[in-house]
Amino acid sequence: MELPAKSAPARPSTPSEASIRCFDPATGEWLGDVPVASPDEVRARVQRAHEAQRAWGTSSFGERRRLLKKILAHLLEHTDELCQMICRDAGKTLENAVMGEIWPVCEKLRYTIAHGEAALRPRRVSPGMLLHKTATIEYHPLGVIGVICPWNFPLQNVLGPTIPALFAGNAVVVKVSEWTSWSAARIQAIFDEALDSIGRPRDLVQVIAGYGETGAALVSGGVGKIIFTGSMGNGRRVLAESAKTLTPVILELGGKDPMIICEDAEVEKAAHAALTGVFIASGQMCLAAERIYVHEAVYDRFVARVVEIAGQLRQAPPLTGPEPVDVGAMTMPGQVEIVERLVQDALAKGAVARVGGRRGRLASGNFFEPTVLTGVDHTMDIMRDETFGPVMAIVRVSSDDEAIRLANDTSFGLGSTVFSRSPARARRIAGALVAGSTCINDFSLAYMANALPFGGVRGSGFGRLNGVEGLRACCNVKSVLGDRVPLHRPIKLYPVQSGDYERARSTIRMIYGRGLKARVEAALSLVRGAVKRRR
Repeated sequence: MELPAKSAPARPSTPSEASIRCFDPATGEWLGDVPVASPDEVRARVQRAHEAQRAWGTSSFGERRRLLKKILAHLLEHTDELCQMICRDAGKTLENAVMGEIWPVCEKLRYTIAHGEAALRPRRVSPGMLLHKTATIEYHPLGVIGVICPWNFPLQNVLGPTIPALFAGNAVVVKVSEWTSWSAARIQAIFDEALDSIGRPRDLVQVIAGYGETGAALVSGGVGKIIFTGSMGNGRRVLAESAKTLTPVILELGGKDPMIICEDAEVEKAAHAALTGVFIASGQMCLAAERIYVHEAVYDRFVARVVEIAGQLRQAPPLTGPEPVDVGAMTMPGQVEIVERLVQDALAKGAVARVGGRRGRLASGNFFEPTVLTGVDHTMDIMRDETFGPVMAIVRVSSDDEAIRLANDTSFGLGSTVFSRSPARARRIAGALVAGSTCINDFSLAYMANALPFGGVRGSGFGRLNGVEGLRACCNVKSVLGDRVPLHRPIKLYPVQSGDYERARSTIRMIYGRGLKARVEAALSLVRGAVKRRR
């Protein structure tokens, strides 16, 4: 993919325009223009998706596996091209693109191909006291799933929710961010090729671009569910729009994830995990380690090690030279301003920038220097607001209890990390953290374990992706009660007869009463009632 020669300032179009001007956030070079889907077009596309889904909803699991295998084969065959596309659209490095986007998507495909059918097959459960009945849980597609993506992972944010939605028998309409719209057509081609190969209509997966009104039209445009990933503020807007049509939603709204490093932790391992958690994708990920709590006994060693490594990190446009780049650009100019404001607030309140602390000193592009802050505390905005940038904020703590208290002192609750050589201690701390997941002695690998559900609590949203829960979240979970032994005599409730209330009350007491005596008395009451009725 060659960039056009034309270049322009790195800014998107305004929402009133019919197309989005797309730029490389690392160089400011113009990538191309992408059409905006109007609300009317969104509704038309949703209708086309419904039409395509009717037959797909009754497809076999074997055919659904074949589709996912075609997508997986495409990713493997075109990895280099797709990683370069990600770098140009989002500004991240090639290493971040392959490890943070290609690899997780491939693993989700592998997991779904291997385990999706077992999760979605009809499941027999106990009918309880209704021994003459069978009880079955069935998983039916919802129809069309709407996906609204943020800008930080242009490929993964599209494929991640689309994979389980497709395997559950749904069609999918995806609205990508206006900040990473250039890759939309190339991602659409992945689905088109796979659908063509199995003889299914391309309308089964449609990728569209636009601004807020495009997303709002998708929420209320007749989809069966919305999967939204983004900020807490935009999540509230999506929820408000969905309430108009009672459209259910899954909200993944980012985080302010803590990392706790105990005095018995392997400091070298913890330091590298913290560097990964802070600087991958320039910190622009919901699971970023935004708050590092280090026990005072290992604080100086930990700080010295991360400062040493962070001071050597190379920052530059990722595709412009032969040398590797450690930290790429930030996708949005506005996000650079947010990070700058939070860092300046921390410095003004007593924090110290041991590395970085300011905008990147490059001629073009959206860069903020890899930064390490010490002397940080909870009076600073950077410990409250989502940073979403390459800033490590380190807090000294004196005990596990203090670390837990501070870690839970947030309006978010997505991920968390604990480092300790003691399994019992790490588990105790993990159990006390209010979060959707905790990783012990590694950063963020819970997301790669696709059998584990992924999602948050508090302001990080609700609903789950990944695992059995994520697959079933794309379904109408339907309860079916059938006959095991057909009883041909009707259960007569009407007309009500004398003694019906007493018989029902005695039956309930016989089944649920406490102690043998109470149940025997209820049974005798039923017998007496039956004898009296016969007379």
